[in-house]
Amino acid sequence: MNKEKKKWSKKKKILTIFGSLFIVGVGSFLFLFYGPWDGFRNFWITSAMTTMNHRYLAEWFYSDKTINEVLKANSIIEVDEITDESKIKFRKYTTAIYKNEYEKEILVHDKDALYKLINVKGKGYQGFLVAIYDPSRIHVATTAYLGKRGEDILTVSKRENAIIAMNAGGFYDPDWNSNGALPHGTVIVDSKIVSRYDDARMGGGFIGFDKNDKLILGRMSDTEALNKGLRDAIEFGPYLIVNGKRSFVKGNGGWGIAPRTAIGQRQDGIVLFLVINGRLTTSIGADMVDLCDIMENYGAYNAANLDGGSSSELVINNKIINTPVAGGKNGLRDMSTFWVVK
Repeated sequence: MNKEKKKWSKKKKILTIFGSLFIVGVGSFLFLFYGPWDGFRNFWITSAMTTMNHRYLAEWFYSDKTINEVLKANSIIEVDEITDESKIKFRKYTTAIYKNEYEKEILVHDKDALYKLINVKGKGYQGFLVAIYDPSRIHVATTAYLGKRGEDILTVSKRENAIIAMNAGGFYDPDWNSNGALPHGTVIVDSKIVSRYDDARMGGGFIGFDKNDKLILGRMSDTEALNKGLRDAIEFGPYLIVNGKRSFVKGNGGWGIAPRTAIGQRQDGIVLFLVINGRLTTSIGADMVDLCDIMENYGAYNAANLDGGSSSELVINNKIINTPVAGGKNGLRDMSTFWVVK
């Protein structure tokens, strides 16, 4: 065989290999997106459509009919109630008997501890739960430039002298690259309305603490919220648990899998901050079922989903605890509202 034939034979083998890989790749792509197994299709569509900003990722590959069918099959039906604050009764424990391992994690802590950081993990996700033993120290903080621009969580944490800081509600983000200036819904700080803008239409309603330091969830007008005694609150959702009743989740809840943030309160008054890492090889993220499970396991009597995705952030003592995925400096993004413990 002469040199030319050998060269051609080698090229032919290389082309054959690359051609085979291309065919396998295309075949795998088509199988995932259009094959008989709907798991990936549901994940892709719900994750894209609930970002509000990256819906094109679903619309590129699927018809409106398919998208609507998937969203209908993956949805959450919230408990249509307002928190009964009489069921939240603060208490101190004198016994060492625990219902389960989760309650033991919450209740075993240093005598004078303000909080306890707990690692949580499940199938496909890893994150952090913070048990806060004095809810009177939880407040809403906002960017100092409401209506003009947001601020990153570290800046706010330092200004507020916060021991713990976590992202709160959503904000107007039409081009998925906004400056976080306008929080969705009504924001109440120290019993005063400091901001009012269009609802995010994410379900839920008010999420806030009243003057008795009880977490109140409920769909109310601004006037009703103030009359209810809310001192610090935002509006977002969906609600996960209300008055001990869990929302009904169909499929993955219609929210896909992503970084998540949630807040809850047990009947004994202990507050739960939850942040789940996502979009990482070590933690893909969580869906609404996961959030309900975690909050239920740790005894939440009332719990709600907060803004997630690239907004999910947790800071303790001015140190970033989770792995934010917004890009830029420290992976943080400028936002409007935050829960702070100080």
